[in-house]
Amino acid sequence: MKKSLPIILLVFLSSAAIAQSVKKPFQPSDFYKIPTVSDPDISPDKQWIAYSVAEVDTAKDKRVSHLWMQSWDGKQSLQLTHGPEPASKPKWSPDGKYLAFLSSRESKDTTQLWLMDRRGGEGRKLTNVKGDLDDYAWSPDGRKVVLVMQDPEEKLKEPAKTPKPIVIDRYHFKQDREGYLEHRRKHLYLFDISTKKLDTLTNGDFDDASPEWSPDGKVIAFVSNRSPDPDKNENTDIFSVEAKAKGAVKQLTNWGGHDNHPKWSPDGKYIAYLRQNTDSYTMYDMNILCVMNADGTNITLASAALDRPADAPEWSTDGKSINFLVDDDMERYVAGYNLQSKKITTIASGKFNIDGITAHTAGDFVVKYGTSYMPFELYALEGGKFRRLTHHQQAWLDKVKLAYVKPFRSVSKDGTQVSGLLFTPDSLTNRKLPFILYIHGGPVAQDDYSFDATRQVLASAGYAVAAVNYRGSSGRGINYTTAINADWGNKEVMDLQGAVDELVKQGVADPDRLGVGGWSYGGILTDFMIASDIRFKAAASGAGSALQIANYGIDQYVLQYDNELGQPWKSMEAYNKISYPFLHADRIKTPVLFMSGLKDFNVPTAGSEHMYQALKSLGVPAELILYPDQNHGISKPSYQVDREVRYIKWFDKYLKK
Repeated sequence: MKKSLPIILLVFLSSAAIAQSVKKPFQPSDFYKIPTVSDPDISPDKQWIAYSVAEVDTAKDKRVSHLWMQSWDGKQSLQLTHGPEPASKPKWSPDGKYLAFLSSRESKDTTQLWLMDRRGGEGRKLTNVKGDLDDYAWSPDGRKVVLVMQDPEEKLKEPAKTPKPIVIDRYHFKQDREGYLEHRRKHLYLFDISTKKLDTLTNGDFDDASPEWSPDGKVIAFVSNRSPDPDKNENTDIFSVEAKAKGAVKQLTNWGGHDNHPKWSPDGKYIAYLRQNTDSYTMYDMNILCVMNADGTNITLASAALDRPADAPEWSTDGKSINFLVDDDMERYVAGYNLQSKKITTIASGKFNIDGITAHTAGDFVVKYGTSYMPFELYALEGGKFRRLTHHQQAWLDKVKLAYVKPFRSVSKDGTQVSGLLFTPDSLTNRKLPFILYIHGGPVAQDDYSFDATRQVLASAGYAVAAVNYRGSSGRGINYTTAINADWGNKEVMDLQGAVDELVKQGVADPDRLGVGGWSYGGILTDFMIASDIRFKAAASGAGSALQIANYGIDQYVLQYDNELGQPWKSMEAYNKISYPFLHADRIKTPVLFMSGLKDFNVPTAGSEHMYQALKSLGVPAELILYPDQNHGISKPSYQVDREVRYIKWFDKYLKK
């Protein structure tokens, strides 16, 4: 007869098993654990995918990227680089023997091109350039590499205690992350692997980008704005340059809007690319998939009839179709355009998000695939079916309980149908909860079925959280996007209020505990909402602005102001109209948490300071949080966590009394 275990031991073992299986709600500190998977590149033999994974180094308080390799069959996963120095953008040599990558190891001030033998051994530095190296591409024969490099800064012979004055003479003179713009431009250079010789391919007072070798290696397609005054328009065209020193440059497109993302067909006869839907400046544009002959003739607007933004064109390996991504009402799906039939078919769609596609074989791809419950991983897409390749997210996902996400629809007071997503602590959505309307930025963007860490953490803290694709968002057609042109804070507010009304009606949002927040244009709309609606008991306005005339000349959007609103001295009424939150700050009763990065040239800190000072002058509770050395997007991991912690504390203070 077998002896049974003592009752106390059974209880202990049972409790230990339960403790191991219990997941804790997703919280701000979990931001440290989320890796970023990017840059997939397929080996010439189709057996391996090289890619990069960026993870947080908490000691240095930054993300560090390293190279990995994943087998196509999903059975092997290898980390190729280690240590404190980053490595990114891996690309296979055409013969499959080497991996090139970018790294700042051994040269802290500049990024260099490195080469790693896939058979083993340490990487070796190929280049020793002085300018900032942004991108590169192998020649088809593997003997040369085209580099995208910024002009180096002028160095003084002796280190100066006092920095030189910044000399500005450009119309568009500042840009987030780049800072003040002088005349340091990005150009193409040809680097010979064996001789280390560096030849200049392009030069001039304009930027060149996105180099793509023709299959025969004779020319390189690239993108540039070579109009008489590039600062005063958004035009870019596709050019080609002979792949040799002093090679001839030829302009292939001449559309007034932007043309970009050129991709050669495998046989070199065609170039697929993206074109702006209009031939002049607009903030509310939409990309159309196009294809032309290699000499720039016979342009076909392949996706014009879709009335949806196209992205990431990629030829099938047999050259019979062009595959691309489509934004469509909270989804981002994979489509294909057949050159012979000229028809578009859907390859894979659903409640997920695809970020980039890379052709493996005819009809098969590697994609970055994410959902509302999983940040991006690499997947194989075979015959319209997905197969998971990488599992970098799984370790932390196994330990957290995520919020429940479901779509909802609402109707604005003018009858407009609006789409949104609702996040709740669990799937029981039939009870009243304190509520936060968290508004996306852009405005030309969409909330979709991808992982949303901020809304997840707010919902996990006990809130119902809504993501709403108000008019101005993408994914619903060009008329829906352009509806807010020169009319900010009007139709968007209708749409956002309608979504709140719907969720109150459904019994999900507690009408006595409503909050609102957002970042960038989401911060701008937060200010509009609290100036238009006194229902909100707390707000968090990040990187926003409200006194719009005061932004003229201090942010990066002078082209938008001049083209959409007009110059202030000619259009004061237009600026006053969209400055409603500041000019009517006395109508605001909502306590507001303002936030900004101190190096933000996109929506500078002044925008938050204006509103903060106004509310303090009026006696409305307000706080202003400024993140040192941060741009428009908060990048330092500890600050990202700090922001989420402050959101929760602020909303808890006013919505959970």
